[in-house]
Amino acid sequence: MPDPKGLFISFEGIDGSGKSTQARRLADWLRAQDRDPVLTREPGGAPGAEEIRRLLVEGAPERWSPETEILLFTAARRDHLERTIRPALEAGRDVVTDRFADSTRVYQGATRGDLRALVDRIHADAIAVEPDLTLVLDMDPEVALDRGLARQSGEDRFEEFGLPFQQKLRAGFLALIDDHPDRCVLIDATSDPDTIAARITQAVAKRLP
Repeated sequence: MPDPKGLFISFEGIDGSGKSTQARRLADWLRAQDRDPVLTREPGGAPGAEEIRRLLVEGAPERWSPETEILLFTAARRDHLERTIRPALEAGRDVVTDRFADSTRVYQGATRGDLRALVDRIHADAIAVEPDLTLVLDMDPEVALDRGLARQSGEDRFEEFGLPFQQKLRAGFLALIDDHPDRCVLIDATSDPDTIAARITQAVAKRLP
């Protein structure tokens, strides 16, 4: 029999919704189930992709046009796919990523112009991979924005677009769930971290072999 393929799980949602924290907790839970997950992120997750990350998340909001951002994100994602995601899945390891292609569909395709068709064409040609499960963390954009800015991480280029941008993002992610109900699960991210983590592990457990 062929080796089993790992489960590919992505976390999505607006900035400050707790994706990174919950991705780490999920990876820990999977290890407790005697699995061997790879925890990664976008943009980034591979050496070349991490270099592109700095170009995208630092600097002034107007640094790049939406079209240029799409190309940069896709270049980073291709490196991530080739060097991290695909080798792990083929080795039978689960992959837990903080963001994947859905972020580009929402951030550049739906909120910074009517560019969704361009995003989808480039994705089909250059990536052509979707997660097995996408967990969309949802919360009030104003609360999430305050959280994101409070981090003072230096990677707050998108937060600096302001609250109206975050509100558009939330609407975009909610629409994504309607578009892909087979793989997208809505997670209420307004509860305490333990409750959120329990909801996530329940959703993931249903997908495990």
